[in-house]
Amino acid sequence: MEMEQASKRIRPSHRFDLDELLGVKVPAEPAGYAEMWLAWREEALQLSPHPSIEDAGYDQGDWQVFNMSYRSTDDVQIGGWLLLPKSGRVKRGLIVGHGYGGRTEPDFHLPFKDAAILFPCARGIGRSAHPPISDEPRWHVLHDIHKPERYILRGCVEDLWLAVSALLRLKPELEGHIGYLGSSFGGGVGAMALAWENRVQIAHFKVPTFGHQMLRLQLKTMGSGASVQALHKKEPQLVENTLQWFDAAQAAKHIKIPVHVACALADPVVTPPGQFAIYNALAGPKELFTLSAGHMDYPAQEEEEQKLLHGLESFFKDL
Repeated sequence: MEMEQASKRIRPSHRFDLDELLGVKVPAEPAGYAEMWLAWREEALQLSPHPSIEDAGYDQGDWQVFNMSYRSTDDVQIGGWLLLPKSGRVKRGLIVGHGYGGRTEPDFHLPFKDAAILFPCARGIGRSAHPPISDEPRWHVLHDIHKPERYILRGCVEDLWLAVSALLRLKPELEGHIGYLGSSFGGGVGAMALAWENRVQIAHFKVPTFGHQMLRLQLKTMGSGASVQALHKKEPQLVENTLQWFDAAQAAKHIKIPVHVACALADPVVTPPGQFAIYNALAGPKELFTLSAGHMDYPAQEEEEQKLLHGLESFFKDL
């Protein structure tokens, strides 16, 4: 089945064929792609993040909760949370990216009780509010899209690079034991960051977005993708000129560390071919967990989520 034909009749309940999804390829990256991203990372890492933490005034289960902030590029102050175990030695560090719905608290259910876990909010969202960046996904995803070198996704990737710097500044003994987990928006931005990040040893992406941008512009979707599609109809060259530099599947070709990916066969918000394009392109060791659906409720959801958590506990065990 041709992807263009699928785009005409996709609906939230539509399931793509797994074999078809595993065959999705990524178009060639633009000339100078790697050089551009490496230069951006070198520039970003000249900045000291000056992390600060303060007791949040409450604990949650086995966790001590801290408010955390650090400085990112463009003088953006990134806010979030840091979880530390109440007892035992901290053996590893994790950075957790969020979806486009933002974040109002840490994920307390993660099965990593011996880890320091940092939950940063992406610039413009939640605790990282930064006017005039909108916290609404449909506007956030378009911020500075007319300036490829200043497009919002570059800044969000830089926020993650500096999250690694901030965590290692606070916990230098965790060097060599850093992992990343990102869902949806956090998965796509995470892939773009980890393509050039040598301080992270292992990662997980769940229903990651921004994969195969040119295909993403064609397939019917909801959420931030629909906002980009609407602008693309008015100014196709502008959108394509920028998005060619911000394709999570192209970035995945440069990721050499082990990556666990949870991709959905049906998803009204992040089109499955885009998710699988990221998985298919990964250059290093990889593991696929197939979800029945993403970004919507379905009967087997709780069971699949529990299986996914158990899988992640095993995948990250040697970090």
